[in-house]
Amino acid sequence: MRGLTRGAAFALGAVAGHLADARFADPRRGHPVAAFGTAAGRLERLLWRDRRAAGAAYTALCVGTVAAGAVLADRTLGRSPAGRTALAAAATWTVLGGTSLTREARTIGRSLSAGDLTAARERLPHLCGRDPSALDEQQIARAVVESVAENTADAVVNALVWGALAGTPGLLAFRAVNTLDAMVGHRSPRYARFGWASARLDDLAGWPGARLTALLTVCAAPHRAGAWRVWHRDGAAHPSPNAGRAEAAFAGALGVRLGGTLAYGARVEHRPVLGGELPPVEVADIERACRLSRRVGLLALGVTAAGHALLRGAGRGLTRQRKGGRN
Repeated sequence: MRGLTRGAAFALGAVAGHLADARFADPRRGHPVAAFGTAAGRLERLLWRDRRAAGAAYTALCVGTVAAGAVLADRTLGRSPAGRTALAAAATWTVLGGTSLTREARTIGRSLSAGDLTAARERLPHLCGRDPSALDEQQIARAVVESVAENTADAVVNALVWGALAGTPGLLAFRAVNTLDAMVGHRSPRYARFGWASARLDDLAGWPGARLTALLTVCAAPHRAGAWRVWHRDGAAHPSPNAGRAEAAFAGALGVRLGGTLAYGARVEHRPVLGGELPPVEVADIERACRLSRRVGLLALGVTAAGHALLRGAGRGLTRQRKGGRN
């Protein structure tokens, strides 16, 4: 690996990390993200106050610690191409969740195909936060496809985008932001104020990846014109500034209708319909959504590797120009 540039080392590590996720998925025990979540949970119990300022301090401390640690590790290994590659591979494997996502979706799909609605309902909370108790087969299939679409952005593309922009620190900092949003960013009496900063930071961090997810979905879609049309027509109607883009693009790409009424425990939301002219989701569409998600993830990996190398090259060029101008 001698002679590898920083950009090339990161690209090689990102590919290796993606392969590790495809082969091993997330470990059942000892996952670094779970360890971060445990530490963040303990810190929350110490810092929680029903104020936005307290939540902002909590978010800054959690994300800042992860980012600073990643920067320190990156600089420590700065002179070792093998070390930089290994660090990027480990970070990429840590932040990606595409294989676990599709495995969970397919597990639910197999239960539905076998007519075991009870097993599908029991498994759905592993994939999303909806109340499955009153959902029928079609509603569970819709929930799975929507979760695959949204989490393709969150668990795959968004992390890779920040890897392209900021290397290993970008990968890990984004996963910290996304994890905090899942922990405290949802709407509830406890987190309405305290979780505000985490939720808004996740919206901001997810903005570029959500649009890239939709664009890559169009590129990978069996129905490209439909994916483009539904994305641009319906994507902004979703209450989330980011999730709607991926879900709308998936709806058009798969030729199915998404959105509508859903329940999170006692809370019921009536979301806009995405692809209203299309037929409802069927169980077989779960497998189609999983295959589409994998194709989008591979395209995102290519964009990440190439984008980071280009940005690093552009940065070196600017540095040389500045030095030349001072001589």
